[in-house]
Amino acid sequence: MRLGLRSGESSIPKALARRCADPAGGRYKPDDPHRESPDHHRERDMVRRPTLETEHLLLRPFRLSDAPDVQRLAGAKEIASTTLNIPHPYEDGMAEEWISAHQERFEEGRVVHFAITLRSDGALIGAIGLGIDKEHERGQLGYWIAVPYWNRGHCTEAARAVVRYGFEVLKLNRICSMHFARNPASGRVMQKIGMSREGCLRQHVKKRDQFEDLVYYGILREEYEPARAGAQTAVGPDRQGNGQDIPQRSGPGAPSPL
Repeated sequence: MRLGLRSGESSIPKALARRCADPAGGRYKPDDPHRESPDHHRERDMVRRPTLETEHLLLRPFRLSDAPDVQRLAGAKEIASTTLNIPHPYEDGMAEEWISAHQERFEEGRVVHFAITLRSDGALIGAIGLGIDKEHERGQLGYWIAVPYWNRGHCTEAARAVVRYGFEVLKLNRICSMHFARNPASGRVMQKIGMSREGCLRQHVKKRDQFEDLVYYGILREEYEPARAGAQTAVGPDRQGNGQDIPQRSGPGAPSPL
């Protein structure tokens, strides 16, 4: 895995965004051509989100231009059925609202989101993310893969890369994920990336008036093996592997454990 970062830039979210001070100590005047606007300051000081590269995939930040694809792909009934927070129907404006919140949540150190794209043609095929608990140094993995791209190993390959980022860059101590008990394919993805089954919470959540059992998986830093979780591992066949949404109210496009 290669982190797509420029020299001198950090891939670690800052808990608080830096404030830009006016060097003259006064307020910004819109008609002053010699001073940058607050928006320009904001763009210049924005923390750059990471990009992860694997053998077949490019995991990059979402862009607003991805919104139509997110709505179309995440709007499939099969995606809503196997994730907790993704609705069906997926209404207009939901994807834009979700994507627009990513930068702020990253800078606050709460969530890092990635668009899963193919290196071969740049096609968007899903989403993956890591909800971050800074106090306890743990993360929760969430993801969904578009229906046309099931059974191709993309979910496992993307998850390995994000787990590696969580341990090697964010220095987390624990990463966990969960899935509906009726969706064992997602559990197989978690097993392939080195997670261990930790238990089942019976009827823990309610989805469309139906109580669902949640199966929990996790991996500790001391158990993490770069050779096993390395993002360069060849893609093997796996079935559809959507886990549950990251437990942040981050909108209906939230990656499912991302």
